[in-house]
Amino acid sequence: MYASIQGDLMHDLTSEIGPFQGDLVTPGMPAYDEARKIWNEAIDRHPALIARCATRRDVQLAVRLAKTSALPLAVRGGGHSYAGFGSCDGGIVIDLRAMRDIDVDPQARTVKAGPGLTWGELDERTQAHGLATTGGHITSVGIAGFTLGGGIGWLSREHGLAVDNLVAVEIVLANGDALRASDDENQDLFWAIRGGGGNFGIVTEFTYRLHEVSDPLGGMLLYSAENAEETLRYFRHFSESAPDDVTALAAFITAPDAPFVPQDLRGKPALAIAAACLHPTGEGKAALARLQAYGPPAVDLVGPSEYLELQRLFDGMAPSRPAYIRSRLLSKLTDSTIATLTEYGLNPTSPNGAIVIIPLGGAIARVSTNGTAFSHRKAAYHVELCAFWENPDEPATRHRVWADGTFERIKADSVGVYVNHLGNEGPDRVREAYGAETYQRLATIKRRYDPTNLFRGNQNIPPA
Repeated sequence: MYASIQGDLMHDLTSEIGPFQGDLVTPGMPAYDEARKIWNEAIDRHPALIARCATRRDVQLAVRLAKTSALPLAVRGGGHSYAGFGSCDGGIVIDLRAMRDIDVDPQARTVKAGPGLTWGELDERTQAHGLATTGGHITSVGIAGFTLGGGIGWLSREHGLAVDNLVAVEIVLANGDALRASDDENQDLFWAIRGGGGNFGIVTEFTYRLHEVSDPLGGMLLYSAENAEETLRYFRHFSESAPDDVTALAAFITAPDAPFVPQDLRGKPALAIAAACLHPTGEGKAALARLQAYGPPAVDLVGPSEYLELQRLFDGMAPSRPAYIRSRLLSKLTDSTIATLTEYGLNPTSPNGAIVIIPLGGAIARVSTNGTAFSHRKAAYHVELCAFWENPDEPATRHRVWADGTFERIKADSVGVYVNHLGNEGPDRVREAYGAETYQRLATIKRRYDPTNLFRGNQNIPPA
């Protein structure tokens, strides 16, 4: 069967497209096991074919093969999908990682980027010109899935989500055709892909708006468990009053065994606050100084920084490993929720476990709820409950119980879920990611561009 599939893809399906230029990997090949790996090691899938695309034409060929073969289809960019949607069993994986072209226009302040790039790679190229766009907190995250689901990052409060900085895309549709979508072309599709995920096609080029970002003030503060709940209440006050160019997030972590950490805190649960002032003058700098003065923290690493350094701050927390993650968007952070997050955050089931609290607002909230398919513009906080462990063979039960227990206890103020941080939790939770009105509009657009639901290996929105 595998040889037949490979032969079909190598065949010139249409004279105007031409043969496949990338690599085709099937079971038994030396590259297969490495090629099928994804970030979440708790998920172990075995596709029949991995089509490592090198060009847009390769993507078109692979899409047409998937359509005619009726095999399951998965699309992989960075492979960081919590639910493991970057792979599938017995089907075709369209792997975009070789498509890493990038073209920065510093005069226009835009960048054209291939879907195989990670945020670390894109940031390095744009920062060579002192520019950046809203990217992920982890540099190994791919730009494609992150952007299509919304995109929350260090620049969100000042410059909006990744989708708010998206100027245009080139996209391959379910019928294999390619087109451009922007505010001027195929506007309904452009609206849908800005938050609607991979439901409508495979983006083969992103064009982003860039902003001047250089020499921020930022870093990490670390607090002991004894003061964590009180400190988190202060963090709430700080985040709700800070100017837009100041952003911070809080995380319950296990303090690292590192020279900068006091000996009595190493290896113990602690509260970390990562904060940055993007333009360290005036009000923002003063606000950050107030945060540093509170407590005081056991560790204060906030100081003059570089944007690339800021982007790498959490890389050590997210290597490829088994993971089970739940999340909620909250309308507010109540004392009760803070108490619950502190209770669970200081009692993880693994030293790798973490609870992350990200304030929203600012430029995110200034876009109308129907301006893009990311509709939860008024949410105040995004909370991630991250159960990580080391051994893929270890039963996940106790880690799931920890994450699920926290998830249930904080539901009172839930206003939905951020689709990028949603696991394989069923269709009702996908609806929660959009709300009834946005979901119905997306389903209607899906019917136009993907009537047979070819692109269903995702947080799926079936055609209306």
